[in-house]
Amino acid sequence: MRIFFTGGSGKAGKHAIRHLQAQGHTVVNIDMVPSGLDVSELLVDLTDSGQVIGAMSQFIDFHELEGANGVPRFDAVVHFAAVPRVMIGTDGECFRINTMSTYNVIEAAVKLGVPKVIFASSETTYGVCFAQGEVKPLYVPLDEEHPTVPHDSYAMSKVCNEMTAKSFQARSGTDIYGLRINNVIEPHEYEQMFPAFMKDAALRRRNIFAYIDARDLGHMVDCCLKTDGLGYQIFNVSNDDLSVGITAQEVIDRFYQGVEVRGDMAENETMYTNDKAKRLVGFNPQHSWRDVLG
Repeated sequence: MRIFFTGGSGKAGKHAIRHLQAQGHTVVNIDMVPSGLDVSELLVDLTDSGQVIGAMSQFIDFHELEGANGVPRFDAVVHFAAVPRVMIGTDGECFRINTMSTYNVIEAAVKLGVPKVIFASSETTYGVCFAQGEVKPLYVPLDEEHPTVPHDSYAMSKVCNEMTAKSFQARSGTDIYGLRINNVIEPHEYEQMFPAFMKDAALRRRNIFAYIDARDLGHMVDCCLKTDGLGYQIFNVSNDDLSVGITAQEVIDRFYQGVEVRGDMAENETMYTNDKAKRLVGFNPQHSWRDVLG
């Protein structure tokens, strides 16, 4: 597939692009800064709708000039570009950049007839991660039906983007899948970060004690690319296990007293369920911090 990938210079994007390339896809990275990857790139301000539709409708590399049928169409758009959290710039700019860029990317894709859009939403939509003080989920394991009532501009932008995507899908019929991505962990970060999580499980409270390996996130994107006909869908994206060394029951006893527990949970089962992604697109995460730290 020929893929228009935004935000490929970021932490999650680099791993996703490498994975997609390994599956045989042709990827162009759309970002404000070069990625350093062996990939075609265009430097684009996604808050400018003219730049977005221009980038999505032009040649991306010299080899495409050899064809006789004009500019080839993109088969899919993967939109990861965003201000990645609050407290980088102002709250208002975080919201503006994230919502305008997403609107522009999905609008261009729909108008140009791209048949599939995959966009990055966030665990923060559930209102736990960046809340002032402690906010607990209403129930665990937390699934996609849980209310999304965020308290911060980043999570607000992601909820807004989900509605933008749903509206464009309703009008166009394009497959548009949103990924509520949990805390992305790169392979080298297990040894750097997880020993502290083993000592103090409370460090993972705001991430609902979950995580997603960057390589498995790339796999999830590829699963979505290969699955057609689902219309508008939202998926939690996480690994199967907890990101702490205590059991699920211990997490519930220490941090989720009074929170509804739905069903029996396995010893190390994630509090941020990925069952829908497994069921609908064949997501099958392969990595775990336990493989590195034991």
